[in-house]
Amino acid sequence: MTTVASGTETSDTESAGESSKQLGFFAQVIRFGLIGGFCGLIDLGIYSGLRALGMDIAPWEDVARAISFIVGTTTAYFLNKRFTFSATVTGEAKQPLGFALLYATTFLFAVGVNRLSLQLLPEMDWKSTVAWVISQGTATVINFVMLRTVVYRKPKATTAER
Repeated sequence: MTTVASGTETSDTESAGESSKQLGFFAQVIRFGLIGGFCGLIDLGIYSGLRALGMDIAPWEDVARAISFIVGTTTAYFLNKRFTFSATVTGEAKQPLGFALLYATTFLFAVGVNRLSLQLLPEMDWKSTVAWVISQGTATVINFVMLRTVVYRKPKATTAER
């Protein structure tokens, strides 16, 4: 039990439930987009920086994309968990396992789509940036859909809760 400022007591599960109310779809999309844009800048900055330091030929450009993805995605994970999906620690092993599977899949898509884009795009000044944007866009759509529908889905109400 927790005593609040008004002097009334609430159960810990009740107060945790109130602080973790799920945002509506459009609010989630906006927050996800803002956080994603910020983390995308981190990701692109690291990718560009590593390429500028000499990681601009295969296989090093794939390593650069992997490093930038991991840093950007880790940052996005913590920010989205707190501000977009308002997740609380449930104590269940499902949520961390869901994240691990989602991010492993998204990681493979991001690096694979980046590699494919680098091979298919014509030579141009912004080739690596365009490839990054294509791979990041693909990964972002996969992330949002899977986070919203699988990892942070609302549990189905049981007959006792209805």
